[in-house]
Amino acid sequence: MTTRSTRTLTLLLAGLAMFGPFSIDTIFPAFPQMAAQFGADKVAMQQTISVYLLSYALMSIVHGPLSDALGRRRVILAGLVVFTLASVGCALSGDLPTLLAFRALQGLSAGVGLIVGRAVIRDVLQGDDAQRLMSHVSMIFGIAPAIAPILGGWMLGAGRWPLIFWFLAAFGLVLVASVGRWLPETHPPELRLPLKPRRLVRDYVAIGSNHRFQRLAAAGALNFAGLFLYIASAPAFLMDLLHLGEREFAWLFIPTIGGMTLGAFASGRLAGRWPPSRQVGVGFACSAGAAVLNLAYNALAPAIAVPWAVLPMSLYAFGVALVFPVLTLAILDMYPRQRGAASSLQAFLQLVLNSLVAGLLSPLLSHHGLHLALGMLVFTTLGWAFWRWESSAGRRAPPPVSTPPSSPMIEPGEQLCPS
Repeated sequence: MTTRSTRTLTLLLAGLAMFGPFSIDTIFPAFPQMAAQFGADKVAMQQTISVYLLSYALMSIVHGPLSDALGRRRVILAGLVVFTLASVGCALSGDLPTLLAFRALQGLSAGVGLIVGRAVIRDVLQGDDAQRLMSHVSMIFGIAPAIAPILGGWMLGAGRWPLIFWFLAAFGLVLVASVGRWLPETHPPELRLPLKPRRLVRDYVAIGSNHRFQRLAAAGALNFAGLFLYIASAPAFLMDLLHLGEREFAWLFIPTIGGMTLGAFASGRLAGRWPPSRQVGVGFACSAGAAVLNLAYNALAPAIAVPWAVLPMSLYAFGVALVFPVLTLAILDMYPRQRGAASSLQAFLQLVLNSLVAGLLSPLLSHHGLHLALGMLVFTTLGWAFWRWESSAGRRAPPPVSTPPSSPMIEPGEQLCPS
């Protein structure tokens, strides 16, 4: 690929990955206004996030296989059109059940950008180049959660909460036009797989029962969940615990996404210079160190306050960004003919966990800063444990006879256990 085409593809894929976080984070500042209009409490308003994530997770197992069968571009365009219409429905909703129904429809369509976009990266690039592009996309994608609640706060200053969903609809239309104009089809017809339900179930059973897939997917999902716990708890954490206003969400999101952006940049620079296993180990060390500092501050401080309550998020997010590209590409490289399915199943597992975090853990833990800090530490510890398990299994496994050209992310001397 030329430098110009790579840059265009990076911007397109980053934009596609952004509309998912935009759908979650832009409405956070509007929670009090929406709750007052609908007569709903905080737990009910939290369901606007968990319903979205659950439907996102359920549909995520279909997006990848659809793109394996029909092509990446067609599936992305269809998802964007549905997302845009669902955003219009949210803006016109007059009660909470109607809003939740359209939020579910948003979730059903929002996964095409992130899930199919990962497969696009692996379609066109291999090895270190794929890691660099994945890191660049992550770096631009990281801007979305930082600016989304800030934009939401500004829009509340200009109007009421439906304006946020009109913004999401307009963003969807821009993506439809951009994809239609600049995104090429990266999965040619001769490589496509027939969309057969029995075969799809068999493929998912085979991928999901692969112990190496389980370890890699769990390591990445659990580590990110420690950060997502704070993202899902942002309204309570910022407004109730830190006593900030609806236009001050930047206190949490700018340090968090700043760390993630720096981590994604570092990951791209380290591609081909550090062994993948070393990069993942350093990423987990950063996240664990941040979680310990966060716990210590919440345990010792008489009352939590900015900036100290949010600074550990930056280091934690930096670690997440180091871990994510390596684990994701390792999973995709396990199934070169079924990258869409592998990406879908990985996303499904992470989204189910995120839904549980948003719908169950966040309401339970967000009343106290120490409880949130403990939750973060538990998640990163569990993620690190799965990574250590994977590393140990890789050392016990015999070296492969040869390394296929489509799987260059794990070097021959580092090949992990295929079982």
